[in-house]
Amino acid sequence: MKVTLNWLKQYVDFNWSPEEMTERLTMLGLEVEGVQKLGGEFEGIVVAQVLQKDRHPNADKLWLCKVADGQGERQIVCGAQNFNVGDKVPLILPGASLPAKPGEAPFTIKVGKIRGVESHGMMCSPQELGLPDQVDGLLLLKTDARVVQAFAEYLGRSGSDFI
Repeated sequence: MKVTLNWLKQYVDFNWSPEEMTERLTMLGLEVEGVQKLGGEFEGIVVAQVLQKDRHPNADKLWLCKVADGQGERQIVCGAQNFNVGDKVPLILPGASLPAKPGEAPFTIKVGKIRGVESHGMMCSPQELGLPDQVDGLLLLKTDARVVQAFAEYLGRSGSDFI
């Protein structure tokens, strides 16, 4: 059976860490197969808004975009075709990793040059985020999504909960 710590706290009064809960359950004779941070696979991914979209100067199929991430503006090089200025999208920040596919190492995003132009992050498709949606391009978020909001929070997955 899988339960979240926050759900369990609705019925039992305790203030233990996930590690301490695992130890206590094991000592009671209950097997704990693992602990997983809920929403942890989306750390470093925020809701951003596209402010500007221009053709890349050195590539026909790439866009040079400015996006607002709540902390400022970032320049992003993007190959998707399904977005417009004003759209809200998931943005993974440099230093963060995309959710790993089973059997693969996570891919960490860094500031890099794409066809001679620096890109400071990556706007994401559902497939890149490991989500079931099948979209040809970026995952476009609802208009009421809050810029700078953690993507896990936007999805309703609390980063402070554990399974």
